[in-house]
Amino acid sequence: MTDIGRRIVVVGSSGAGKTALARRLAAALGAPHVELDALHFAEEWVEVPDEVFTARAEAATALGGWVVDGNYSAMTQRVVWPRAAAVVWLDYPFRTCAWRLLRRTMARSWRREELWHGNRESWRMSFASRDSILLWLLRTFRRRRREFQAAMRDPAHAHLEFVRLRSPREAERWLASVGASEEPSSR
Repeated sequence: MTDIGRRIVVVGSSGAGKTALARRLAAALGAPHVELDALHFAEEWVEVPDEVFTARAEAATALGGWVVDGNYSAMTQRVVWPRAAAVVWLDYPFRTCAWRLLRRTMARSWRREELWHGNRESWRMSFASRDSILLWLLRTFRRRRREFQAAMRDPAHAHLEFVRLRSPREAERWLASVGASEEPSSR
């Protein structure tokens, strides 16, 4: 891949598997992986100020190649997308995202897995809170789909190659093809 082909943003609904795919893609490309959630949250799930988050994202994408995962639509489309060559959209059905998110959240809560800066998902936070990631999926799923469809048509993003993957199986086939080709193939 050329340097421009190594600047990729992975987006999608919560639970789609953005981070898992981005890690694997970064490894296949030999590029750094940047997880926007790690830049956005401080200890105890405190959200950093917008200017700090933006500065962190700018610094992380200043190099020649990277794979970024996360939505944060306003900031990423303003700061990260102009630097990117491609956007990979995991456009999976709601049931797929919900099932994956439920499984992941239960496992993380059970294992008390650290995510970033000492943050861990808890049963209470995940299942009995207004900040529940499961409720977040319910609130944002349709809106995300509309936003990404609009972004694909937006002339401001004409420089981007959009790769829209509609199932985990399709994503696996695409990921396998990335290592075999010069540039990501569009769908």
